[in-house]
Amino acid sequence: MMTLPDAFLAHTREILDEHLFALLTEGLSAPSPVSIRLNPLKCAGKEVAPWLTPRQVRWCPTGYYLGERPNFTFDPLLHAGAYYVQEASSMFVDEVVRQYVNHPITALDLCAAPGGKTTALLAALPEGSVVVSNEYVRQRASILAENVAKWGYRNVAVTNNSTSDLRHSGVGFDLILTDVPCSGEGMFRKDEGAIAEWSEKNVENCWRLQREILEDAWACLHPEGWLIYSTCTLNIHENEENIQWAIQQLGAHLLKVNTQPAWGITPSLLPSLEGSVCRFIPGVSEGEGLFMALLQKPDDATAVKEKTAKGKRQKSRPEAAIPDEAKRWIDHSEDYALREYGDMLAAIPKEWSTLYDRFDTLRILHAGVPIGTHRGRDLVPAHALALSTTLHNGAFPQYDADYATAIAYLRKEAISLPTDTPRGFVLITYKGHPLGFVKNVGNRANNLYPQEWRIRSSHVPEDGREILI
Repeated sequence: MMTLPDAFLAHTREILDEHLFALLTEGLSAPSPVSIRLNPLKCAGKEVAPWLTPRQVRWCPTGYYLGERPNFTFDPLLHAGAYYVQEASSMFVDEVVRQYVNHPITALDLCAAPGGKTTALLAALPEGSVVVSNEYVRQRASILAENVAKWGYRNVAVTNNSTSDLRHSGVGFDLILTDVPCSGEGMFRKDEGAIAEWSEKNVENCWRLQREILEDAWACLHPEGWLIYSTCTLNIHENEENIQWAIQQLGAHLLKVNTQPAWGITPSLLPSLEGSVCRFIPGVSEGEGLFMALLQKPDDATAVKEKTAKGKRQKSRPEAAIPDEAKRWIDHSEDYALREYGDMLAAIPKEWSTLYDRFDTLRILHAGVPIGTHRGRDLVPAHALALSTTLHNGAFPQYDADYATAIAYLRKEAISLPTDTPRGFVLITYKGHPLGFVKNVGNRANNLYPQEWRIRSSHVPEDGREILI
């Protein structure tokens, strides 16, 4: 039985009626629902296995509740990016986007790690949209880049910058998702650490920081642009009061998001905002605690002063053509421009290469379709290329591994290939889904799976029960 802070209980009892408070306390003592969201570009024709008794998440067409929690770590298709493990309330961003966005836009996910909402945006936005996914904390940004790479979309960049950096980059966006750092009250049943870290002082620190983030984000938003404000907490200070502040201080317009009664979504706890914000309360809705509101910038607001590129950070040939060797690695290579971040060559879709050049002063961890890096005379294909939905089928020899071999590969262990496997880079797949590369040198295959991504558990699983069929 969890022990909740007295001050949290007092505030929550004050803002909820007795019925809602009773449902919340009952919900917090119940197990957390398990849910996943399928990748539309990698799961065509697949469905969740019946043994998991899946039920669709009502506000997300690709989201499913599972009747039990499988061992996701040992499912190769998770590592292939075929689906994302995400709690159901957070999937509501899919519904918000689909209600309002019906043309290609440029979007920013401002506080994006670990990547759940970024991948949801990528799946929900109209074709031709671009997403910049940013995370300020370096270690969390690396996890974000990993999850975005696994998702495999070409229309996304991952950056590691502060909100102030983004504000001063001069890049403007049509939609900004601000899933701001918060006191985490909505995650109490899922994360005991959130209970230990909670305090009234932390709540105050959070709502102050959230307003700073909102102000910086607002400056990056085009007139008539949308801002999705989201927290995983329950108090009104970090939620409704911040929305009121945005209306009063930033001139924001609060938009209504249509919901269905069966979804169990609770309206605003402040009468002045009733019907225009969405609360997910454990015990009332089937998911963790979440608050979400949609704001719009007035059409007469000051436009973002977009800056032109001041020159490239890269050392060499930012305008060079895609190497001939790499042209056959991606579909429709003529539609891409070559760019370079760090030592990584990347194919950037030409329709957003100008945008890329404008935010080129930012710290970029992933962009477009990573191609590879030069090592001596060789161009070594990027691991993210293997997972990209733009990878040309047949660009590399393939070996479709059985379950045990796939797990060994994901542990970065040595694997054996058939003797007739061509030398050079070989794509390892599992049930047709790419996992990554090895380099076959004849007497052995060098495992090129990223060291920091490997499965670290020494557990030796039996053949796993399939999550997707």
